[in-house]
Amino acid sequence: MTSNTSLDAILSELRSNAELPFEESRNAPPGMYSSPEFLALEQEHIFAKEWICAGRADALSKPGDYLTMEIADQPIFVVHDRNGDIRAWSNVCLHRMSLLLEGRGNKPVITCPYHAWSYGLDGQLRNAPYMDDSAAFDKKDYCLPSIRCELFDGWIYVTLNPDIEPAAERFAPVRDIVTGRYQFENYQETFREEHVWDTNWKVLAENFMESYHLFQLHGPTIGKQSKVEEMDMPPGGATFNYHWITKDSKFALATAHPDCTYLEGEWRRTTALITLYPGHMITLTPGYFWYLVLQPQGPDQVKILYGGGMAPDFINDPQGAEHVAKAKEILDAVNEEDRIGTAMVHKGMKANLARSGHLSYLERPNHEFGQYLARQITGSAACPTPDVEALSAAR
Repeated sequence: MTSNTSLDAILSELRSNAELPFEESRNAPPGMYSSPEFLALEQEHIFAKEWICAGRADALSKPGDYLTMEIADQPIFVVHDRNGDIRAWSNVCLHRMSLLLEGRGNKPVITCPYHAWSYGLDGQLRNAPYMDDSAAFDKKDYCLPSIRCELFDGWIYVTLNPDIEPAAERFAPVRDIVTGRYQFENYQETFREEHVWDTNWKVLAENFMESYHLFQLHGPTIGKQSKVEEMDMPPGGATFNYHWITKDSKFALATAHPDCTYLEGEWRRTTALITLYPGHMITLTPGYFWYLVLQPQGPDQVKILYGGGMAPDFINDPQGAEHVAKAKEILDAVNEEDRIGTAMVHKGMKANLARSGHLSYLERPNHEFGQYLARQITGSAACPTPDVEALSAAR
């Protein structure tokens, strides 16, 4: 276990580094990635208070379609209800507190596997076997606690925080600056998986945010198609960061389909990499997208929601099935390289002689992520909050 003194030292170094200008900053302190006490602060000040992505809305296309997740030890299920809305509820039975659902699927009625109490898609208790002789019981008194749930840009977001601003307001600059030009809300999901990796969630988050590692770690796959010298690292916002990569036009799936009319010039071969804090990561190309949603599972493991899909022109192409299969093949290979690389980084961070080096100019998003963590966990007012209007004119 990390001592309180060590935790204080981690917080002090995080805050001091976050307050430095980007040009002087270093990677975050290594203890931040292995401290159980620091993780407890993250659960309290970040995951229990922020909007957390549950995936794409088109994953729940029919009434009764549901998925399950957990935020800061609160089990949740998200369901497409009979009114056509997507809503979220506590995934805990109101009788003996068993979990109601696991994984994802379709259920017209939610039935507890323990005592068969059943709930409608509106959360209201419908049936409770052998409870009629209990004088104090009235099923009208039982409705599953509702969890805030909102849709934005084709995504489902949930939060335990009753006071946080709506997701559409919090993340509006992302659509204004980045995803709007790609008409991202029309992209279709083609796969969704869950994995657990042996690394800290922040190691994987920072790995996704920076493309400095592409030419080396991803050399066998996409490294040669991504031009490091053409990467653009503009400042991000208080709730997100992003950067642009120009892809080799020979890599067909990363460029716009010939039938695409809304992207012109360099935008037909430009990829955006986006992080919506705390742990929703998106790679968006003119042809396909993929995403990760990160949830800590202890200091040394991260639970990953891994999904992706294609732009409509590629889905509707006569070779649509081949495009989908090819994109998945590439993404799986890239993901495996990241799995190996982030495990190595996390192991190295635990070494007694581990030290944080200075950041490359290609790692601006990592510094901004550190500033976000410092704001959320230490309350540091010295970490700047960027001017979103200025960002809109950045490219």
